[in-house]
Amino acid sequence: MIRNESNFKFRTMDTPKPPQKPTHLLDDLESIRQLLGEENLDPPLLTDSIDPDSIPLLSDIVTPPSPPLAEPVPPAQARPLRNSIQQTFSRDSELNRLDNELRAAAELILQDVIDDFVPQIEAELKRRLQARLSRLLPPRK
Repeated sequence: MIRNESNFKFRTMDTPKPPQKPTHLLDDLESIRQLLGEENLDPPLLTDSIDPDSIPLLSDIVTPPSPPLAEPVPPAQARPLRNSIQQTFSRDSELNRLDNELRAAAELILQDVIDDFVPQIEAELKRRLQARLSRLLPPRK
């Protein structure tokens, strides 16, 4: 058992916290109200009616941004821009096609190399397995 040599009292979860005095809580609330500067504001009562027109709508407060005024591009300037964009797309598509062809060719070459070396790899694996088998199992008599 733990002895308490001092004058402190240990509380457990079974011991309820002593209730605070309501006047102390009321004083705290009053000091908070004074700090906020809302001395004469009382909360509305449930019996009070509110005029729905007095509640502002979000659309009343926030106005949508006005679209930027863009001047249309004259057709004479639009044609070179359109041609430049088309050339860029055709160049990109050509690069993508070449990239795909190179990748396919690289895969074929890799597969050929694998096919060439599979018999050698298979023979080496068989040799190692035979050596291991002869060490693990005694020879037949």
